[in-house]
Amino acid sequence: MAPRRIFVLNGHPGETSLSRLFSEDYAQAAMQAGHELRITHLHDLDFDPDFGGGGYRAAKPLEPDLEAVMANMDWAEHLVLLSPMWWGGLPAKLKGLFDRALLPGSAFDTRAKTWLGSPRPLLARRTARLIMTSDTPHWFFRLAHKAALVRQLRMQIFGFVGISPLHVTHFSAVSNSSPETRAKWSRRVASLGARGA
Repeated sequence: MAPRRIFVLNGHPGETSLSRLFSEDYAQAAMQAGHELRITHLHDLDFDPDFGGGGYRAAKPLEPDLEAVMANMDWAEHLVLLSPMWWGGLPAKLKGLFDRALLPGSAFDTRAKTWLGSPRPLLARRTARLIMTSDTPHWFFRLAHKAALVRQLRMQIFGFVGISPLHVTHFSAVSNSSPETRAKWSRRVASLGARGA
C-alpha cells in the first residue's frame, strides 16, 4: 500500500491508558512503514467540551487545540480513533470534542444537500479505524447492545461528515486481561499501523 497521511486521535481522557499505549504502538509502526503521521492525545487538549446553546449561530469560537484537531482531520487521508467504551458510549470529553469541532462550514455544509436531504459532508474521501476497548464481550456488544457506539460513529458522526468506511477493532475484557494478552493486542495494533489500516 502507498504511504498514507494518518491522523491518530487517542480519545481516552486519562493521561495513561491502554488507548494511549495502542495509539503509540500504531503510530510507531506506521511511521516505520513510511506513512506520514500526526498524533493527538485527548488528555493534552485544552477546550470546553460543552457546546452550550441549542444552535450553531452562537457557537463558541474554537480553542486553538480544537482548531489543530480540525487541521489534522483536513490533512489526513485516514483517521484512527482510539477510545474506551464507557456506559455504552464515548467518553464525555471525546463526545464534547465532536460536538464542538464538527461544525457547519468545516465538517458539513447546510446550504447544500445530499440526495437524502442531509447536509453535504465536507470530510469525504477519508477512511477511518476505531480501536475500541471495553469490558463488554464482543458478542454481547453486538447482540444485546446492537453495537450502538459503532453505529453512532459510523452513521451519525463520521458518516455524517463523509468519513467512510469505518473499520472496527474491538478488544474486550480489558480490566482482567493478562500481560500476554495485552502484548498480543499491541502486536495486532502495530500490524494495523504498518499497513496504514
